Amino acid sequence: MLINVIRQTIMITSLVMVMMLLIEYFNVLTNGRWGNNLFKSKFKQVFVSALLGLIPGCIGGFAVVSMFTHNLVNLGALVATMIASSGDEAFVMFSMIPKTAIILNVAIFGIAIAAGLVTNLFIKPYSIPFPEKSHMVVHKLEIKADAHSWKNIKENITKISFPRAILIMGLFMFLFGIITGQFEHGGHEIGQSTGQVHSEWGLENILFIGLTFIAFYILLIVDEHFLEKHLWKHIIKKHFIKIFLWTFGALLGIELLLTYLDILPWLHNNKLVVLFIAVLVGIIPESGPHLIFVTLFFNNSIPFSILLANSIVQDGHSSLPLLAESKKNFFLMKGINLLVGLIVGLTGYFMGW
Repeated sequence: MLINVIRQTIMITSLVMVMMLLIEYFNVLTNGRWGNNLFKSKFKQVFVSALLGLIPGCIGGFAVVSMFTHNLVNLGALVATMIASSGDEAFVMFSMIPKTAIILNVAIFGIAIAAGLVTNLFIKPYSIPFPEKSHMVVHKLEIKADAHSWKNIKENITKISFPRAILIMGLFMFLFGIITGQFEHGGHEIGQSTGQVHSEWGLENILFIGLTFIAFYILLIVDEHFLEKHLWKHIIKKHFIKIFLWTFGALLGIELLLTYLDILPWLHNNKLVVLFIAVLVGIIPESGPHLIFVTLFFNNSIPFSILLANSIVQDGHSSLPLLAESKKNFFLMKGINLLVGLIVGLTGYFMGW
């Protein structure tokens, strides 16, 4: 159990670091204009973030959390992303209940946009503990004109610095872990009798590999200033340890809880109570526990409204980095999503769907 938790922690933390690297580089490459343009339009933030949340797995959620902690998107956008996101459960639903999965995604996309816009109306920016407009600082001449030339790449390799070497080695280890199956974060397969989750090498891993190669290329072309100021001092020193420790603690606690508490038989006999449990379980920042409700729906044991309510509140691993960065915003976002999940779930339950 402990080894599996460590593997998942390394996988999630590494992916967050890769996403942060890509966003940091893209922000500098565009001189901050993409972030500024997105920041100016609250509706665009919510709409684009909801779309990112629909991406199966946690890629979209990690990206929006990174943008939120850099003040590129607002709380409403974060709420929209987490409502739209179903984490790894999305892969399972598209495999087991494809028609329902499409309907579910259309529903949560609309709900996500509405909830995000309403959140921005009632919660003011000053309540978010990231006071500066953006701490993704852009300095002049950070991306050299000949950065993509072989001469520049060769120079960076032959005169490699310690931070660049460590970061490249870390990416190679991350890539090796994905290819060999040491890092398990792909699609899932549910045991018929126990509800246990078994991971398998899936399409999401291909996306991870592609992002890793892009990150590797960026490490080869950027200059030492960008490498040290943005990647080493900002991403690694400021974010890595904190995200790793919080992710490890959360995953270990969840694993212990699920190992020693079997609630599946009780859920089958208490349909209305299951709705409240479904939204409470949705608070857990983990892919796995929510598959219970996918299985129950697949077996016609619960109505669509309960599956929808759980999908609204849960977001897979996407919110774990947010828990590390800002516990206040994590619980604020989860509280909003729980309220939305209860309203939608109860409405659907008593309407008979």
